[in-house]
Amino acid sequence: MWYWLFKYVFIGPILIAMGRPTVEGAENIPARGPVILASNHQAVLDSFYLPLKVQRRITFLAKSEYFTGSGLKGAFQRWFFTAVGQVPIDRTGADAAQDALNAGARVIAKGKLLGIYPEGTRSPDGRLYKGKTGMARLALETGVQVVPVAMIGTDKMNPIGSRIWKPSKVTIKIGKPIDFSRFEGMAGNRFVERAVTDEVMYDLMLLSGQEYVDVYAASLKNAPVAPVAGIDPERVPDSKAS
Repeated sequence: MWYWLFKYVFIGPILIAMGRPTVEGAENIPARGPVILASNHQAVLDSFYLPLKVQRRITFLAKSEYFTGSGLKGAFQRWFFTAVGQVPIDRTGADAAQDALNAGARVIAKGKLLGIYPEGTRSPDGRLYKGKTGMARLALETGVQVVPVAMIGTDKMNPIGSRIWKPSKVTIKIGKPIDFSRFEGMAGNRFVERAVTDEVMYDLMLLSGQEYVDVYAASLKNAPVAPVAGIDPERVPDSKAS
């Protein structure tokens, strides 16, 4: 109940007024059945605007820090993210990756839409960064299709570090579903998982218009972008996994 109240009553009207959001390709999301929505990640508001413009309910895997805060703020965050049906995952433990996969698989098993940010964290500078392969493994293990989603303009409204939202046009572009059934039974093959991930990232690059950087965003959170030994920052992900 709270999910729909936040969407249509408490937060949704404010977001619509501030972002004037439009969506392209909404018909690419199946009306029923489990699907992975793989989105670029520009701002915290990505997780607000995407559910606002998608008719079906979306469940995101949220970092556990949102559920473990202390004091009044921590209690409110815990209640809010629980109320809207988000699933906490611990990103620091030795089994963090597998725990996230298990949590995602449970969402998919219930026939729901699962929202994932393949970059693993927000872009530090507006560019599109190398995707992590957890999304690919989940898609291969469950057999569900992946729908690429590009969030555009949320970083202007909600820049990293900002506490006040600034009115700015938000656009959501939803690509066609990608079927990876040709790789059935190949989950766990790191070369296949990298190829699948790169195919999704390529679609995100085309949809978003972002420059692609072939390093992980998390490695640059506290440092300026610079070439990494053995890696070409200008490499473009393969357009299609073969």
